[in-house]
Amino acid sequence: MQYKKILFLFIFFFSIINYAKAETIVAFIDMQYIMENSLAGKSLKKQLEDIHKKNLTDFKNKEDSLKKREKEAIDKKNVLSEEEFQKEITQLRTDVKNYNAERNDRINSLTKKRLESMEKIVKNLSPIIADFSKENNISIVMDKKNIIVGKTELNITKKILTLLDNKIKKIKIN
Repeated sequence: MQYKKILFLFIFFFSIINYAKAETIVAFIDMQYIMENSLAGKSLKKQLEDIHKKNLTDFKNKEDSLKKREKEAIDKKNVLSEEEFQKEITQLRTDVKNYNAERNDRINSLTKKRLESMEKIVKNLSPIIADFSKENNISIVMDKKNIIVGKTELNITKKILTLLDNKIKKIKIN
């Protein structure tokens, strides 16, 4: 009889533990939405667009200048000696090569700035999500892009967006 009580208590105890483990609360967040709609994300996007537009204008001006120099060199072909013409063409090729290198450097620099700035947003976002999860007893927060189906009540994106906007308004690109 006593063994039955012990066995019953043992089974009861383990069923309570399993029930407690089943109380895992999961939520999800749309990181893309936060990056695009937060004040910091909008600020970042505006700064990056301004840099990109400036780069495009500079690239266009340099390309036009190089095309003009090429046309002038071709027009002078019959006037210049063969040696002077080759010298001018060699200089033009060097300038085109330098332009292409500078263009690639600026594009890579802009990409690097974009990634570094997004990292800053994520660094500020991580403690906000951690605190929110702790306050609301959320065990797991997943990115929406990894969710196939989920209840809309589990989406905490808007709440996190509000908290992020209260913490940082703008991210300055270096």
